[in-house]
Parts: sequence; C-alpha cells; structure tokens
Amino acid sequence: MPADDAEASTVKVWDPLIRVFHWSLVFFFLLAFITGDDWQALHVQAGYAVSLLIAFRLLWGLVGTRNARFLTFVKSPAVMLVYLKSILSFKVPHYLGHNPLGAAMVVVLLLSIALVSFSGMVLIAGEGSGPLAGTLLSSWNGDWMEEVHEFFANFTLLMVVIHVSGVIFSSFLEGENLPKSMMTGRKKFRSHWEDVKPPPAQDTKP
Repeated sequence: MPADDAEASTVKVWDPLIRVFHWSLVFFFLLAFITGDDWQALHVQAGYAVSLLIAFRLLWGLVGTRNARFLTFVKSPAVMLVYLKSILSFKVPHYLGHNPLGAAMVVVLLLSIALVSFSGMVLIAGEGSGPLAGTLLSSWNGDWMEEVHEFFANFTLLMVVIHVSGVIFSSFLEGENLPKSMMTGRKKFRSHWEDVKPPPAQDTKP
C-alpha cells in the first residue's frame, strides 16, 4: 500500500510529547530498577528523570491534547465493567484513545511510579541530598521508608508486566497494533469510536 493511502486509512491519536514521554519513562524506570543495588549514582539520576517525566505527564494530563487529558480517557467503574464484559464476549468497542481498562492502568502506573519517586527522594534526603534535603521529610528515611520504596518499585514492575500483557491481548482483540500506534501516533480509522461523539446532523432543508 502506498504511503499516502496508508496514512489516509489511519487517524492521529497520540501527540509527539506523549510518545516521547512513554518511551522515555520505559527506559528510565527500567534503568533505575536495574541499577538500584550496584550503581547508586546512576540509580538516583534515573530516578530524577522519572520524577520529571511523571510531573510532565500529570501537567499534560490537565492541559495537553485531547487524548492526553485525564478527563477525556479516564472512565467510571460502570464503563470499565461494561468493557470487561465485552472482552469476555471477544467483541470490544473501539476507542480512539485508551480503552477503559487501559486508562485505569495508566492511572495506577502513574500513581505507583510517583510513590516510588517520592519515597526515593525521601531516602536520599536523609543523606543530605536531593530536593527534600533539610525538610521535615528527611527524617522519614528509616528502614520502613526503604521497604515502601522497594514495595512500590516491585509493584510497578508487576503492573508493567500486566500492562504489556494487556496491550498484546488488546492488540489481538481490537485488530490494532497498539505498540506501533504509540510509536507512530496513529491508529486505524474506524467508522465509529466509542469515545468520540459523531458530528451533529446538518439541516439540509433550504
């Protein structure tokens, strides 16, 4: 299929900033995770990068492009339940942005990674470094905070595994290469999107 025809059969979904954020977060979180024990300096720098990325995503979720905004893609528990039932029937509705379960996973991952970042900064604050050094939070750097940090790091990794599995399954179920769409920013054109209202009917009377 010629390039022009291929683009005409797709629609733009993810803006460049969302795509850069997504793959940068993947890289820096994994880098921080694998360097935690042996390369402390690199671990801390990767953690700072993760913190900045999370801060950006929270801001972009409020003022960013349509499909990046939380109010656009976060759904109610009732909608998530309906979508879950549709999975069981292997006939899922198509969403231009995140599907309801994918949206819930985005929120869980953002919160979990934010807690990993926060607890990490509290720990290094107790050593006299980082943005929280010299604050009351620097006294929280006991063994319990280290356990909190490790728990949420491991919990996040578990959520990442579930997320990747869900993306693979959803790609099969929806007939959409979701990892590719997060690289190109485009999805297949659908005649109906569950999260896009059709334009109002035009009055054709003279």
